[in-house]
Amino acid sequence: MAPSTNGFLLLDVGLNLIAANDPALQILCFPSGADRIKQPKVFLADRVRTTLLDHGNQDAPAFVKEFKSGKRRYVCKNFRVDCNGHYPLQPAFAVLLERTAAGSTGLTEISEQFNLTQRERETVELLLQGLTSKEIATRMKISPNTVKAFLRLVMVKMKVSTRSGIAGKVAGSRPNA
Repeated sequence: MAPSTNGFLLLDVGLNLIAANDPALQILCFPSGADRIKQPKVFLADRVRTTLLDHGNQDAPAFVKEFKSGKRRYVCKNFRVDCNGHYPLQPAFAVLLERTAAGSTGLTEISEQFNLTQRERETVELLLQGLTSKEIATRMKISPNTVKAFLRLVMVKMKVSTRSGIAGKVAGSRPNA
């Protein structure tokens, strides 16, 4: 199994960092290199408060849904954690930072427009991340030939003849930013 490129943070009630993985540090310290950060725990705690918190919500801590790091966009998913006092450091939030695929914002509409199945949509999503058929197959736990079959079906539905044609249809359907 390939290592995750998603960032993961575990925070306590005061939004102090309990744990984080290396991708989280790389995402939040960009454009500096992660190796240049002297005190990663202090740095990440500060970045959580400045980058990931939605400051418009005064009632309770709320996290942003999306944020940018350089030219990359990330979805910020957060989950409340309740350990019922079983651990000395009480985790309160788990935060997952996922890179959004190019064009993924219009993918739901494209899926509906061209009547794509869930697996076809998943294949297109991975294709838009720049993965090869073999890499897509590994992620989806199917054979590369099945990936190629999904892509052929998508091409027929979209009336295109290449993989880049699929990407072009998705890009052409996105609203101008």
